[in-house]
Amino acid sequence: MADTVTHAADLDDSPDPVTDPKAYQELLIGLVGEDDPAEVQNWTAASVRAVVDEAGPDLRTRPEPGEWSVLECLAHMVDGEIVGSGRYRWILAHDEPELLGYDQDLWVDHLHQPPEDAEELLRTFDVLRRANLALWARTPAALRERVGLHRERGPESYGLTFRLMAGHDRFHLAQARRALDQMRSRR
Repeated sequence: MADTVTHAADLDDSPDPVTDPKAYQELLIGLVGEDDPAEVQNWTAASVRAVVDEAGPDLRTRPEPGEWSVLECLAHMVDGEIVGSGRYRWILAHDEPELLGYDQDLWVDHLHQPPEDAEELLRTFDVLRRANLALWARTPAALRERVGLHRERGPESYGLTFRLMAGHDRFHLAQARRALDQMRSRR
């Protein structure tokens, strides 16, 4: 499972999550394919750690202006896990709650500058992810069909939201690898 990732070049023309939310949703679902989303998510922390370790001195360097560094990709994945944690719980506890979107660039620019310590971000991600995987494991299949109303994408069940997070993992891991590859290709 750890080796089943998308090639970074495949994501160069990805749809914008705000201006084309349905296409973005389809992209994330496609990145998971037939894989078990819990297995994908279970491998993510180790995969992110491997990319962070591999980055070394390139960890904080943006490959191009306006593109995220490896560390900023990690910071965004932490933000995504925070938001996902809330969405999962709102869907399970409330009847068709509204699920707010967020501007990922604003979050990275305003909440993660100057960039934090990678180990702190990795620990935060790991704790949140373990809690979310435990929630998934103990939630009966029927409750995974409960729906929230995503402000940009419309109705999304807990099961779909969980699957989207697995695709989100693969997308941003590939983005971090692409950033690292771009930095190294310039040498």
